[in-house]
Amino acid sequence: MRQLENLYRQIIMDHYKKPRNKGLLDDARYKKEHIKNPSCGDDVTIQTFVEDGIVKDIRHDGTGCSICCSSASVLSTRLKNLPVTEALKISENYINMITNKPYDETIELEDAQAYEGIKDFPARTKCATIAWKAFENTVK
Repeated sequence: MRQLENLYRQIIMDHYKKPRNKGLLDDARYKKEHIKNPSCGDDVTIQTFVEDGIVKDIRHDGTGCSICCSSASVLSTRLKNLPVTEALKISENYINMITNKPYDETIELEDAQAYEGIKDFPARTKCATIAWKAFENTVK
């Protein structure tokens, strides 16, 4: 189990130090959602471009802890190029996992699985879900 925890820590730190799809675009085709958690300082903006029911691009920007910022990066890589319905299903499943609700373990979360242990730290669930909730708001 220790090796798995170390692997998950490495995934989180890799996405924190080298975020993918970071930086917002000045493009009216993108829907944007900004969420700030004043209790901890996490501040995230998600920008999503959907065309023909497919999530063509996801961009993010913001500041916060390593969990918040890295999960935005993971989200942007996991949900890009998926049909909106599938992306929402994965997002909902991820949020359920983080908030210790029943979730479908057969849905492939890829790097997002690294955040599974957050459910044991309720004070950090907002950190791990803020970008995902912002994403959902851009496609609903």
